[in-house]
Amino acid sequence: MNKEEAKIRIDQLCEELQEHNYRYYVLAQPSISDYDFDQKLKELEALETQYPEFVRPDSPTKRVGGEPTKDFPTVKHKYPMLSLSNSYSLEEIKEFDTRVHKVVGQEVEYVCELKYDGLAISLTYANGILTQAVTRGDGVRGDDVTNNVKTIRSIPLKLRGDYPPEFEIRGEVLMPRTEFERLNREREEIGDNPFANPRNAAAGSLKMQDPKEVAKRKLDAFLYYIPHELPGIKTHYDALKKARSWGLKISDNMAICRDMNQIMEYINDWDKGRQYLPYEIDGIVIKVNDLSLQQQLAYTAKNPRWAIAYKFKAERVETLLESIDYQVGRTGAITPVANLKPVLLAGTTVKRASLHNADIIAQLDVRIGDTVYVEKGGEIIPKIVGVNLNKRPAGAQPVKFIDRCPECGTPLIRKEGEAAHYCPNEDSCPPQIKGKLEHFISRKAMNIDSLGEGKIEMLYDHGLVKNVADLYDLTYTAILGLEKVIPAEEGKKEKRLSFREKTAENIIKGIEQSRKVPFPRVLYALGIRYVGETVAKKLTAHFKTINQLMAASFEELILVEEIGEKIAESVLLFFQKPVHQEIVTRLRAHGVQMEIKETQVSEPQLLQGKSFVVSGIFERHSRDEIKALIERFGGKNVSAISSKTDFVLAGANMGPAKKQKAKKLGISIISEEDFEEMIRQ
Repeated sequence: MNKEEAKIRIDQLCEELQEHNYRYYVLAQPSISDYDFDQKLKELEALETQYPEFVRPDSPTKRVGGEPTKDFPTVKHKYPMLSLSNSYSLEEIKEFDTRVHKVVGQEVEYVCELKYDGLAISLTYANGILTQAVTRGDGVRGDDVTNNVKTIRSIPLKLRGDYPPEFEIRGEVLMPRTEFERLNREREEIGDNPFANPRNAAAGSLKMQDPKEVAKRKLDAFLYYIPHELPGIKTHYDALKKARSWGLKISDNMAICRDMNQIMEYINDWDKGRQYLPYEIDGIVIKVNDLSLQQQLAYTAKNPRWAIAYKFKAERVETLLESIDYQVGRTGAITPVANLKPVLLAGTTVKRASLHNADIIAQLDVRIGDTVYVEKGGEIIPKIVGVNLNKRPAGAQPVKFIDRCPECGTPLIRKEGEAAHYCPNEDSCPPQIKGKLEHFISRKAMNIDSLGEGKIEMLYDHGLVKNVADLYDLTYTAILGLEKVIPAEEGKKEKRLSFREKTAENIIKGIEQSRKVPFPRVLYALGIRYVGETVAKKLTAHFKTINQLMAASFEELILVEEIGEKIAESVLLFFQKPVHQEIVTRLRAHGVQMEIKETQVSEPQLLQGKSFVVSGIFERHSRDEIKALIERFGGKNVSAISSKTDFVLAGANMGPAKKQKAKKLGISIISEEDFEEMIRQ
């Protein structure tokens, strides 16, 4: 590479890395893997070392992270928040150990810790009270997110014990896997795009403007570094033990390692064991334990010389991108899906991978016929993370995102500020109709379980249902004898689905029983975008009847607790359409509940002020029925056990970890019979 080529490549890398920094730290929408980012950064560092005359003042190698967002006050860190140098090689860990020994000239003890996959945070306590929480930002200045961090229950608002007058500690805000899965299910139900991974979700949550919304995300945090001296403390390990005594959440998975063999053993153990953790980790952090040796080793401009991160490398394979399909979801969102030449990845054969939206396709510059790199996001969902440009076929053209719905031909729209394209033909586009019908009958909505397993599609294909109101016009005679052949999958026989006497009876019976479903679930079942279970409960509690809700103005809607402009606009648009007004009229005529009945709010509030965690399988009620009873009698459902939980309602197959935690905290564990007795009184 000559000088001119080097300058062009340096400029190119600088621009690329700045864009990736912006997407990661400001937008919380990373578009490449950590490994690819680190490789680009290392390439840039090597070129700048070889050609120092081309080093730019805005080079990403001079920075720790991205620009702080302008949505929060910017705060200068008292101590710079440096990042760790990353390694994907055990040889580099050995080289780090060699460098440390060379500088200090004595035996060295290390502390190995889990590397959490979340958002770095710095907490400041004054006289034991949490006064400030700041993100890493660019390492010198970060965003003040104190009010949002105060919603994280694992972060104490007040310390206990013999804490110092002023104290700073750093750690990672993260989202547990179960909460990530719950949040994505909820987002998909209301028509929002799911988060790509728990780190993305944690970063996005901490940057939300409303702390009440942040509190719903159930974020967690681990703390792992104190950037200043503590009286009488000589090691990093003892400093964290001391912090734990003040009520701060410190991991139990730290280990003191006295040689490379012990470090390697720790790395290997957690490379296998991380799948069992309730949260994501992406590597191991190795720190010199002795604080005086840390001072002796000091820092580079960006990293401490006394610590290094070993990052687990996600399994990656190459395969051919054969074509791209475009799927239409219930809300009309268009999702491009890559069809791949089948390839084995992490124990399963991968044939397809989501490409998310037009922006991701453009950023990856992926083209039909490309050889692409595929990883499993969170080791679950296959995703394309890059292209092997050396294998790109001649003449491969950039992908042009479709401009019309692949199902109904309607021109697509893309709202300002949204990544997805949408088909606006919600009441005539077949996949949207089927999606709305499937949502309507789902367990949390009208709970017509006899219509599952492809039966909705069968009714639609035979022209018997075109919207949810049509379900109540179905008769036993009309559906008896309907048949559908399901084509055979590879290596399997074809299936034949038919509505025989018992099936037809169960369907009609299930539809009949759904007329008793209470109004909040009916509103949720209608599938209004952004109206999930919680929002449906808020709206129905406030307006009482469907007529009052349909007549509400924008101003009246946003006065309801937790109803913002986006939800209000969606509700207004839904009920303004004559076709939806007709559906509501027909549902009401069929006896579907369209108002809050007095019996639904007149129960004695026997459980007022009491919180319950419901876990396991029950004999006489479903879990949803039990949760509904708790709310009906004034109680509150919570998802996780804490010191503030009053009761754990335990059924069969309750997880042993939950039971152990409840016993440890002294929380009453009650049975289904105990609960029935409580409300019977």
